[in-house]
Amino acid sequence: MVVVAWLGAYWLRFNLGEVPEPMMTSAVAALLAVVPLQVGVFCYFGLYRGVWRFASIPDLMRILKAVGIGMLMVSVVLFVATRLEGVPRSVPVLYGLLLVILLSGPRLLYRWLKDHHIDLRTGERVLIVGAGKAGEMLARDLLRKTGHSYIPVAFVDDKQRRQGQELHGIPVVAGCDEIPRVVQSHQIDLVMLAVPSARPVQRRRLVALCEQSGVPFRTVPELGALMSGQVSINQLREVSIEDLLGRDPVSLDWAAINSGLAGKTILITGAGGSIGSELCRQIARLEPAGLLLLDHSEFNLYAIELELSEKFSGVSRHVYIGDVGDRGTVERLFATHKPDVVFHAAAYKHVPLLEHQVREAVSNNVLGTRIVAQAADRHGCSQFVLISTDKAVNPANVMGSTKRLAEIFCQNLNARSKTRFVTVRFGNVLGSTGSVVPLFRKQIEAGGPVTVTHPDIERYFMTIPEACQLIMQAAVIGEGGEIFVLDMNEPVKISYLAEQMIRLSGKTPGEDIEIKYIGLRPGEKLYEELFHDQEALQPTDHQKILLAQHRKVDWDALDAAMQDMERACGEFDDARLMRRLREFVPENRIAQAS
Repeated sequence: MVVVAWLGAYWLRFNLGEVPEPMMTSAVAALLAVVPLQVGVFCYFGLYRGVWRFASIPDLMRILKAVGIGMLMVSVVLFVATRLEGVPRSVPVLYGLLLVILLSGPRLLYRWLKDHHIDLRTGERVLIVGAGKAGEMLARDLLRKTGHSYIPVAFVDDKQRRQGQELHGIPVVAGCDEIPRVVQSHQIDLVMLAVPSARPVQRRRLVALCEQSGVPFRTVPELGALMSGQVSINQLREVSIEDLLGRDPVSLDWAAINSGLAGKTILITGAGGSIGSELCRQIARLEPAGLLLLDHSEFNLYAIELELSEKFSGVSRHVYIGDVGDRGTVERLFATHKPDVVFHAAAYKHVPLLEHQVREAVSNNVLGTRIVAQAADRHGCSQFVLISTDKAVNPANVMGSTKRLAEIFCQNLNARSKTRFVTVRFGNVLGSTGSVVPLFRKQIEAGGPVTVTHPDIERYFMTIPEACQLIMQAAVIGEGGEIFVLDMNEPVKISYLAEQMIRLSGKTPGEDIEIKYIGLRPGEKLYEELFHDQEALQPTDHQKILLAQHRKVDWDALDAAMQDMERACGEFDDARLMRRLREFVPENRIAQAS
């Protein structure tokens, strides 16, 4: 290219005509200096190390620098050697321009051919939603890989300034509201959502538009997974119900969480459950001095211990199969390991099942909490975190009443202990064991019907990781005696949840899959509440965590009631247990029914 550019400069100098003989001889002779000088400069600037397949702006900048320096050096050397005799003054400039074109042109052409595959391939016509960074990366990846059977045809984007532009030759044809029209006019076979940072409300809108279009749709992975390198932009997946019901990313004070939990021995009861197992994962990342796992389910405990051993082999772990209601097991665990912090997640939570299992609900949720809390007090734990539920507010069922009494016990024990007792209360978590999402998924796979108790029933939802992160945040900001209420945003109608899950499975509610309303189950409320009217909810330093004021009770009466409930459990006296629940949970709405 150096030879072609040098001789081409002479040819251009003489208007594409014949170069006079003396000057042509001088030009050829000058190549003895021009070629070695220019090649040396090319080597210095690394032009021979670039991969043409990925040629880009940095490569063009290197070419400009190498050609500019080379042109200057050639001019200086020829001036010193021959005083530029026989070299027209315009030749060095023309040489530089030609050489830039000759070096950059083939590189960019090669990349363009590779990216666009001029092979008349056929495949599914794709509409990409989002012409931002993620959309550009997705389009580039689809164009580059011959193995893909996808052809990106158009973009849609809500940003007005992007509409009418092109990315990699693909036009941005309209805003997102036009998805159904664009799908029809451009004969789209598949819609790809390339908006990994979109908020759940925005995702719900886009999914609704995609459903109107009548073609399948997929989404790129979440922004966090892309940035961490866990997945690539082309690892498309179906839109999940978590995408639609999830919430905005939570901003946490990780420095405070780390200082509060790192290097400490931490006990997690109910460690094999949905919340307990996620707490194990989150806390293991903070490098605690040790993790103590307690659960009465052998399989669940085995599963989380196996996962921790693979991902966090450097964290010291002690695994115990046992019941929180077994005083001997709990006492031995505390005496042996002296935990600094306790996350008490062990609880029975299935509302209809516990309506007729009062003894078991009280034994586990109330007396089990009392046993673990008293052991934490006796053995000098710095902090005890009780994980509660929105069903403890104005409870209409046995489960909620037992959790409320567990809250009352821990709040009032705090005033008599050096251990800081903190309660964290929140609603449903998506995908937890026994929750509605896995049930609906199973019913849809079986062809229906999907059973919903009531058309108007609503519940609060958050993801399991978010709930656990907020639990840890509340744990480090708690000073003792507080009830922290996690901000659950707006409640979601269960009927909407069922409809969306059916649509996401590629079926139509009411046609392919029936939604059947079966009536409220025993102890079930239409609407859950996160705090009682008298709890005077207040903000905290964290926008997603609120503080409810607890109610004080007479300690001696409470302690006597607990001892009586323990005796009643031994005697299987459900009626006595219910009377005690009514006594200390006066807002209990099951009193009349029972």
